[in-house]
Amino acid sequence: MASSVPGKTPLKSARSLLKDEKLKELVQGSQYLSGTGEKKSFNHQTVLKESDDLMRSLFFSIVQETSGTEFFDSLKEVYALSEKFHNTHAEEDFEAIATRLATLSNEETLLITSAFSNVLNLHNVSEHVASAMEERHARLDDIPRGPAKTTNGAIKGLMAKGVSLDEIYKHICEQEVDLVLTAHPTQALRRSMLRNFGKIRANLLDLQRQRLSNYERAELLESLRYAIQAAWRTDEIRRNPPTPQDEMRGGLSYFSDTIFAGLPKFMRRVDTALINQGLPRLPLDKSIMRFSSWMGGDRDGNPFVTAVCTRDVTYLARITAVNLYFSAIQNILFSLSMWRCTDKLKQRVHAIVKAHDADTVYEERRRRNYSDFSHFIPEAEPYRVILAEVRDKLYNTREALAGVIAGRAVDLDPHDDSIFREKDDLMEPLLACYESLVEVGDAPVADGYLLDLIRQVNCFGLCLVKLDIRQESDRHADAVDAITRHCGLGSYLEWDEEKKIAFLVGELEGKRPLISPALECSADVREVLDTCKMIGHLQRVCPGSLGTYVISMTTHASDVLAVVLLQRECGGDPNKLLRVAPLFERLDDLRDGPAQLKRLFSVPWYHKHIDGFQEVMIGYSDSGKDAGRMAAAWALYEGQENATKVGDEFGVKLTLFHGRGGTVGRGGGPSHLAIMSQPPATINGRLRVTVQGEVIEQNFGEHENCFHTLDMYTAATLEHSLNPPTSPVDHWRGVMSTMSDVSCARYRSVVFDTPEFILYFNQATPSQELGSLNIGSRPAKRKGNAAVTALRAIPWIFAWTQSRFHLPVWLGMAEAFQALKDDGKLPVLREMYQTWPFFRVTMDLIEMVLAKADPKVAAYYEKVLVEPELHAFGKGLREALERTIDIVLEITEHPNLLTPQTSDGGQHTALAQKLSMRSCYLTPLNIIQVAKLKALREIEAGEAVAAAAGTSYVPNANMQWAKEMLSLHPSKDYYHAAVSDTLVITMKGIAAGMQNTG
Repeated sequence: MASSVPGKTPLKSARSLLKDEKLKELVQGSQYLSGTGEKKSFNHQTVLKESDDLMRSLFFSIVQETSGTEFFDSLKEVYALSEKFHNTHAEEDFEAIATRLATLSNEETLLITSAFSNVLNLHNVSEHVASAMEERHARLDDIPRGPAKTTNGAIKGLMAKGVSLDEIYKHICEQEVDLVLTAHPTQALRRSMLRNFGKIRANLLDLQRQRLSNYERAELLESLRYAIQAAWRTDEIRRNPPTPQDEMRGGLSYFSDTIFAGLPKFMRRVDTALINQGLPRLPLDKSIMRFSSWMGGDRDGNPFVTAVCTRDVTYLARITAVNLYFSAIQNILFSLSMWRCTDKLKQRVHAIVKAHDADTVYEERRRRNYSDFSHFIPEAEPYRVILAEVRDKLYNTREALAGVIAGRAVDLDPHDDSIFREKDDLMEPLLACYESLVEVGDAPVADGYLLDLIRQVNCFGLCLVKLDIRQESDRHADAVDAITRHCGLGSYLEWDEEKKIAFLVGELEGKRPLISPALECSADVREVLDTCKMIGHLQRVCPGSLGTYVISMTTHASDVLAVVLLQRECGGDPNKLLRVAPLFERLDDLRDGPAQLKRLFSVPWYHKHIDGFQEVMIGYSDSGKDAGRMAAAWALYEGQENATKVGDEFGVKLTLFHGRGGTVGRGGGPSHLAIMSQPPATINGRLRVTVQGEVIEQNFGEHENCFHTLDMYTAATLEHSLNPPTSPVDHWRGVMSTMSDVSCARYRSVVFDTPEFILYFNQATPSQELGSLNIGSRPAKRKGNAAVTALRAIPWIFAWTQSRFHLPVWLGMAEAFQALKDDGKLPVLREMYQTWPFFRVTMDLIEMVLAKADPKVAAYYEKVLVEPELHAFGKGLREALERTIDIVLEITEHPNLLTPQTSDGGQHTALAQKLSMRSCYLTPLNIIQVAKLKALREIEAGEAVAAAAGTSYVPNANMQWAKEMLSLHPSKDYYHAAVSDTLVITMKGIAAGMQNTG
């Protein structure tokens, strides 16, 4: 029909839409979206509902106009059936959805999948907007919030608890939070889609904050509609996997968009909080926040992260930083127009002016096409003279970096004095200007844009983010083994730990070269050596660009010493080697980690080498996959306590690096709660934590949320350091030990010791099909076998999240809790929940995941996809889920999941409402995913029915747009394309709806 062909129906403008009574009611009758200006009152749920209703109304009008009335009626019918099911939870209503979906053509199914996926992403935008507005209203004191969620609140709270102002100031000046952005493949959305959703978010915020005329409101709605339609019309499937360089570009965009500008704004707020208490502002040379990255540095199991890749991303980060500083200097040149300065600065300016020919400078600056101040600046404008020279040097630096990135130059010239190489080189002229302004009485001017720029340079340096290097311990051992064999010393791999340490320490204390140019080794060993050589090279040409060398799967002290030795032997400056951090991530390694640290610190050479500081990383992901969530959580807690004690024993200050993912199964959850539930005396003002995948967008995709992230981390770190949480009493430790042992034994018996499990997992989840998402450069498995041990933690969690089973989070808990209950420990468990932050946070996060689980949906995956012989096994797992829910409610004393026994319901009830808003879109996506998994597996198995469908299938001529979408698939087989693309979009949609991938 004509109406179903895109472009045949003229699209309505927002002005005409305002005449639509329903839309008019949504906007003009709205409390927050009417364009009448910012309100003093705030209700999160109302903002969320109004934003959601408006976007859904606009989106469905777009769908109807672009895809036709017939399809739109099918879409509404599926939604109505799903809404009915979520009101009744009746089996027949679930089957009604499945039956209706089965009648749709492949094209209709594809479009419905895309529509529901888009709606769930738009709902996420609504939540981001509501969170941003809540943060703003809280800062305006329109609504209350917990005292430690802002730095100002933390300071006031600590004062109320008797902590002195001097102690508070000392700690906040000394503390440092380092947020490490990683390329873990958990962001399912393409950057193109993220950009569109960012525009939608900005439009919604403008509707809420600004007072608008009718025309302005109409134009804003029109802009909102355009952005929604752009997202709907964009291919949401990433057709090729990103390279590590692509991942770095994506990560760097957040600095350009929010972080670079947000950092000085946040630090000004901290200054204000301190000044209000009669304290000085933060010192000029201090940054309480740092940023690092793993993008292009994390080579653990990723063959695409090579030494050359690491060089590329280092230069990409550096040129991004230089571009940001160049723009900042361009702006500040206007501000510092004053003529008064100190004699010291006058002399410096006079020397600059005398050293250059005015005409030559003018011609060169004109050639560079500077926006302003191309002329030779006179001595009467001293600050502009100095800043113009800084701008020239930044330009030179940018050109040199661009030449290397584009391949016009082999590398940076280490002897080129016309470029910036060290952070201090850029900082020095800025400080000279600042000190002069203060000395001549222009301190308010100095404390304007110039102070902001100084703080940006202090935080970001010339590298913007420090790049960490990560590699697996076995790879280093193989490299040392190749060296010892070549030198005729025998096989390093066959030596015991004592012999390894003796050899490594002996070489570190000596000076003989170990690596011969004639060394014969495998490609893997060569890559390890090339990486270490690249580290040394980058330390020379781009000093300060690299951060920590993280060793994954660390098991022994020798793993650390080996990396130190390899760095030195590959040309690293012995005085500038990267700090090396062991990563303890499996249960046994977490428990044994403190003993290995003690062995390491007992080596005199190493103890002197680290000079009293050691970084230790703890892994939340692999520990959960190895032992289950509860056993991992307790091992992480005790591991931190014991590692800190070892550090205290040897006079070593530990910085604990928390490798947390976005999901609860990988240590995720609200960051403030996570920090405040850590063991006492384990943070002490020093915190590193990963920010992964979709969490980067949640934390830094919008200015208010960026500010809140910086404020929250700073506040929580300060609060934990000066007012640590409750320590567990001895009988609580006994309960946790029992809980850990029982839950771990049950988890491992099912996951690793039951032959049916891996078969069930592969059949009942899309674990084998996740690679088609192309959401990361890293392969899903470390090694090419089918075992769970080879699977990475992210796809492990992702697969169970897709089927709404969430098994890794809760498996083993029912048995552990029941054993404790049978032993009369239920009152103790309730006491722990009420009074111990660690246990309460752990239980609340588990409860949240259980609320997201849906046994009916999980059973449907089993019914359609799993061979009948495994159904009894699956039924047992679902019964364990139900038992877990029952006993968790018994411990928390909540009548239902996410429903506390409080008058207002609190945060839990709000989350329950959010999940309910998503559920009507999620269930159809799950049903469609099951059908397409079945069809794709039949195609790949070469079954006759699927093959026949593929050769005879002809796309629906009345759905031209869907046919065009299918043509984007690399397969020329339309049936295969329809099945594959629909499946991928269900994965993205469910990930958006669950707000979790891995």
